Amino acid sequence: MKTRVMIGAMCTLASASALTSTLAYADTTEVETTAAVEKISVVGAATNLSITAEDIEQYQASDLADIFRYSPSISVGGSVGVAQKIYIRGLEDAFLNVTVDGAQQTSTLFHHIGRVTIDPDLLQQIDVQAGAGEATSGPGAIGGSIRFKTKDAQDMLKPEEQFGGRVKANYFSNDATRYSGSLYGKLSDSWGVLGYYSTIDRDNMEDGNGDEIYGTAADQDMAFLKVSGDISENQFLSLSVEQRDEKGAFSARPNWAVQEGDALYASEAERDTYVANYRFAYSALVNIEATAYQTDSSFRGGRFDWLAEIDTYGFDLRNTSETGLHKFVYGVDYRNDEVTSGPAQGAVENAEEGSVLGIYVQGYSDITPQLLLSYGVRYDDYDFEQNILVDEYYGEPVTDVAASIDDSELSFNVGLAYELSQHWTLGLGFAQAARGKQIGDGFTIDGYLYDGSDIPVVAEDLVPETVENIEASIEYSANNLNAKLSVYRSSLDDVIFEGYEGNAVFNNIGTLDTSGIEFDVAYRWNEVDLFLGFSSADTELKPRDDLYNVSYSSIDINGYEFVGLGNSRGDTWVAGADYDISPDVSVGLSVAKVDSIDIDTLHQAVDLAWTDSLYRLNKPSYTTVDIYAKWHVTNNLMLNLAVSNLFDKLYIDHSSVGDYSEVFATVIGPYEAGRDIRLSVSYDF
Repeated sequence: MKTRVMIGAMCTLASASALTSTLAYADTTEVETTAAVEKISVVGAATNLSITAEDIEQYQASDLADIFRYSPSISVGGSVGVAQKIYIRGLEDAFLNVTVDGAQQTSTLFHHIGRVTIDPDLLQQIDVQAGAGEATSGPGAIGGSIRFKTKDAQDMLKPEEQFGGRVKANYFSNDATRYSGSLYGKLSDSWGVLGYYSTIDRDNMEDGNGDEIYGTAADQDMAFLKVSGDISENQFLSLSVEQRDEKGAFSARPNWAVQEGDALYASEAERDTYVANYRFAYSALVNIEATAYQTDSSFRGGRFDWLAEIDTYGFDLRNTSETGLHKFVYGVDYRNDEVTSGPAQGAVENAEEGSVLGIYVQGYSDITPQLLLSYGVRYDDYDFEQNILVDEYYGEPVTDVAASIDDSELSFNVGLAYELSQHWTLGLGFAQAARGKQIGDGFTIDGYLYDGSDIPVVAEDLVPETVENIEASIEYSANNLNAKLSVYRSSLDDVIFEGYEGNAVFNNIGTLDTSGIEFDVAYRWNEVDLFLGFSSADTELKPRDDLYNVSYSSIDINGYEFVGLGNSRGDTWVAGADYDISPDVSVGLSVAKVDSIDIDTLHQAVDLAWTDSLYRLNKPSYTTVDIYAKWHVTNNLMLNLAVSNLFDKLYIDHSSVGDYSEVFATVIGPYEAGRDIRLSVSYDF
């Protein structure tokens, strides 16, 4: 079956036989075994999924929303590319450990824009783990992890081919063009190089009513170079550099709808990422993987022409040891982040620095031929410091002493997968994760560091966020049918958030509880792949007793009141079919339906007397339909046609800011793009 068809259904709690098979091949394919370990995921696996390059190409993904369009548990809010944010089970991507070839993507330059940017054409595979999971997931993986893996020359070259290239042109009727080119070849029998460049020119999109969505025009340029190969028979090295630049005129709040006549500000987002990956497969006991990376990113713009920059560097060093029916992955990882900000034409006024050192071990054991046990522990040590504190009006230091916080936490996980029979598998898992105070948003740390009276606005008794995640699943797999039902509940204690009264702006404000159910089924009938998915997630904040003037037992999370935390979404269904007409021609149809939801909001606005009462926010139901087709005209020429939002539906994605215009006229999320006819032509040479 095609990978996308099996999203959720095939990517399940690993069975005992799966691990046995992996171990059986350990002696002959050590390097490949290391990669396989990453896919053996018992804990936190209810929404595990993999998306391949073929899937992305089929429906011509142009941004993050397209990449995750067919997973009911993962959503992307904000129709503006620069403002898109990923949500898993209602939690924003700030709670996820997101990596590109092992390089962690961290922090936010501007809280109204997203922190994850990637060129879909460059991706070989995406692996997602929802919910706190294994110790190998990385630091701060409270809501799970997303791992993007880019292509290399070996992925592009055909058998016996020494050199090749691809040119590609995309046309989007709503309203963009993209041109890209790749060159790839072998430097030797074992070494290859890949060079890639793409440029996108996007005008303002139109929504389902045919109205212009202001502030969505942008120009994007992306360059990528990757050299990889075998140093020796059992050593592999990959070196890559990625440079990305996006320019446009955006509003002061790109995640809100822009009204006609509203001011737009010239803005530019840049990111440079350097990654080195090394593998050494010496024996069953020594199978080393090492990753080192550096990322420099910046965003300049806004009404005050502000410049925010983030510098991140780190490494992950791990070893895999196998003995009998046991496998252990253990290692150390480290990350350092520094954010600076100030007027683009002036001196740096604000800076924060944070780091985290992690030590971890994850084990897998075949207890019996039917029972696989997974268990692990992780230790994280967080350091945070405010380095430069300057009054924005007088240019003088606000205080002689910068605030700092040091935290450390232990996190445990345990899970099992049990084969009830040849076709039925039961999965159970428990996992913890922790995250200390990290660097703040580049555009707002000047206002949130101190309150003007020499009192740190980071509370001295601030404690790390900790989460406990419990999951259970049952899966059926036989012949051409695969189905899976999962239930989960997570409790995120001591949520760190800003914006409340008191001596400190950053506080632990309460507990974020998430519970839900997911269901996936996939079936192959002759040459037709059928799939159906469902997700229902309820995410509520249980505020600490003194947080509000009025006592609330629970509050539904929403993207306006709790920006940076999460967003409530209605029950989500996805269904569709893929049909292989011939080896060269395939077509597909996908339908997504999101049910309506009503939640009470504006609790802090009531406390601050901005409004008299809570606002009942309604997020209406909507259904979208996409179709797509692929035709290999020749071995070298391929045509793709996709129509996104076929029936021109007018809607605001539930993962975007809702419609608060009845209370605050300008607070409304942007509408999504209307019908978009996408045609691509690619030629390999």
